Amino acid sequence: MEGDEARLLLGFAPNSRPTSSEVKAAYKKKIWESHPDLFPAHEKPHAESRFKLISEAYTSLLSGNSPDPLYKVLQYVIVCKFLKRVHTGRKNHALIKVPFVFIILGTIALGGLNASRAYKKQKEEYPSHNPFLP
Repeated sequence: MEGDEARLLLGFAPNSRPTSSEVKAAYKKKIWESHPDLFPAHEKPHAESRFKLISEAYTSLLSGNSPDPLYKVLQYVIVCKFLKRVHTGRKNHALIKVPFVFIILGTIALGGLNASRAYKKQKEEYPSHNPFLP
């Protein structure tokens, strides 16, 4: 749908540049006026088609609602450069894994050490009189 047609459908002047909040407010108003559930059964097909046109106008105005014609091109360039930086930063993945391995191994070792200390302490405080238990 073209911009002028979408603006007219939502109630704006053909050459106006409504903000996104104005577009949303006009969309809500038009949707409440033309919702298919508000019409009798014999008028529902016409209301449904109008409802779909209003929704299409809303999406076209919001997607094309940019203050500068170069906005989309600039946005594309920025996103491409950002994605390029993100994907090229994976050269040192082996160096990043090493500290995590040490952290995991240290945690396991200290956990085992603490468990064995706690077991010895409990064994000293509460000795077992059963010869079959350790």
